[in-house]
Amino acid sequence: MVPEATGEPGRQRWKALWVTLVTGFMSLLDVTIVAVALPTLQHDLHASVASVQWVVSGYALAFALALVPAGRLGDAMGRRRIFLWALGGFVACSAAAGAAATILLLVLARIAQGVAAGCLAPQNSALIQQMFRGAERGRAFGLFGATVGVSAAVGPVTGGLILTLASGADGWRWIFYVNVPVGLAALFLGIRFLPRVAPGRGRRLDLTGVALLGAGVLALMLPLVFAEAGGVRRMWWLFPAGAALLAGFTRWERRVTARGGQPLLDPRLATSTRGYMPGAVLATLYFVGFSGVWLVFALFFQNGLGYSPLQSGLAVTPFAIGSATAAVVSGRFVERLGRLLTVCGLVAVMAGLGAASLLLRFAPTGTVVWFALPALLVAGLGSGCVVSPNITMTLRDVPVRMAGAAGGALQTGQRLGGAIGTALLPGLFYLVLNATGDDYPAAASLAVGAAPAAMFAAVAVAVADWRRDRQDDGGSGPGDRPHRHTHAGRC
Repeated sequence: MVPEATGEPGRQRWKALWVTLVTGFMSLLDVTIVAVALPTLQHDLHASVASVQWVVSGYALAFALALVPAGRLGDAMGRRRIFLWALGGFVACSAAAGAAATILLLVLARIAQGVAAGCLAPQNSALIQQMFRGAERGRAFGLFGATVGVSAAVGPVTGGLILTLASGADGWRWIFYVNVPVGLAALFLGIRFLPRVAPGRGRRLDLTGVALLGAGVLALMLPLVFAEAGGVRRMWWLFPAGAALLAGFTRWERRVTARGGQPLLDPRLATSTRGYMPGAVLATLYFVGFSGVWLVFALFFQNGLGYSPLQSGLAVTPFAIGSATAAVVSGRFVERLGRLLTVCGLVAVMAGLGAASLLLRFAPTGTVVWFALPALLVAGLGSGCVVSPNITMTLRDVPVRMAGAAGGALQTGQRLGGAIGTALLPGLFYLVLNATGDDYPAAASLAVGAAPAAMFAAVAVAVADWRRDRQDDGGSGPGDRPHRHTHAGRC
C-alpha cells in the first residue's frame, strides 16, 4: 500500500522522490555534458577523432541497451535494490572516467557508466508509480519531466561552466569527478529514504528477449551515433536488420506471454493498456526534433558566431527555464486537461522553434541571441507541457508490477528518437553550410526549422489520442472528467 499524502510517510515519500530526481538529472546530463569537453580531452589524451567519438556514443548506446532489461530486473528483484546498486556503479565509473590515463580506459569507463545510467533510469519512473497515486502522481511526474527536459538543455552550459572553473590541463576530468560527491550523497539518502517493497514475481529474466531487443536497438542506433563519420551511408543495412530483429522480439514476447511465462516486455502494454502505445510513439517522435536542435544551436553559436561553450549554453537558457517552470506547473493540470495539454504544448514548441528559425536567418548576427530569447522561452514552456504530461499519461494505467519495464521501453524510444534527431538535424546543418559557402545563419535556420516539421507527426498522434479519449468518455470536456477510466486490469 502507498501511504497517504499526509504524515511522516508522505514526507518521506517526497524525500525519496528528490533522491531519484537528482540521480536522474545526473545520469541524463552525462549524455550531453561531455560534448563541450571533447576538444580538450582529445588533445590531453592524444586521441583520434574516431576514438573520442566513442566517449559520447559508447555512453549513449550502453544507456539505451540497458533500459528495458534493467526495468524488468527492478520489477522482479526490487527497484530499491537495483537503484542503489546502479547508483553505486555510476559513481565508481564516474571516478574511473575522471582518472582514466588513456582514451581506451576512458571509453571503457564511459560504456560501464552508460550501463549503470541505463539501470537507474527505469527505476526512477517505476518508483514514482510505486509511491504516488492520483493527483500526487501527476505532480511527481511533472518534476520528473522537468528533470528530463532540463537535463538535455543545460548540458552544454553546465559543461562550459565546469571547464571555465577548472581551466588548465586535465580540467575536463572534473566533468566526471563532479558526479562523485553528488552521487555519494544521493546513495546515502537513497539508503535512508527509498521504500522497501517485496520483490515481484518472476525473477527469471527472458534472456532470448534481452538478446533480440538489444541486438535490434543496437542495429538501429549504431549508424545514427556514427552519422558524422558516414555511419548512415556505410551501415544502412543495419536499419532493416534492426527492424527484423525487433519484429522477432515482438513475436517472441507474444509467444512467452501465451505460454504463461514472464516476458521481458509484456505485449499487452501496447494492446490493452490505455494511453501507453500513443504516448510511447509520441515521445519517440518528439525527441527527434527536441534532441537534435541543441547541437545545431551549439554549432551556430560557437562555430558561426565565435561564442565560448559557456556563452553558447547560456544563449539557450530561456528554453531550460521555460521547460522547468511549465513541467512543474503542468503536472497539476494533467488530470484535468489530459492529452489536450500535450497538443497545446506541441503547438507552442513548434511556434517557438519556427520563430527562432526565422530570427536566426534574418536578425542581425550581432544581436540575434537577444531576438531569439522570447522564441526559445515559448518553445521551452511548450516543451514542459509535453514531456512530463506525456510521461504521466503514458505510464498512468500501467500496472505497478510492470512499471520498470514499461518505463524502460518508453525511455528507449526517447533515446532512439534522440539518436535520429542528433544525426538528422546537424547533418542538415552541415549540408546547407557546404552548399551555401559557410552561410551559418541559413544553415542554422533550415536545421532548426526542420525540428517543428519533425514534430507534426507527434501532433497527429496526440490529437488522435485526445479525440479517442473524448469518444471513450462520451464527448465530455476535459474539465468534466478528473480521472480517466483505466484498462490496466486487462494486463
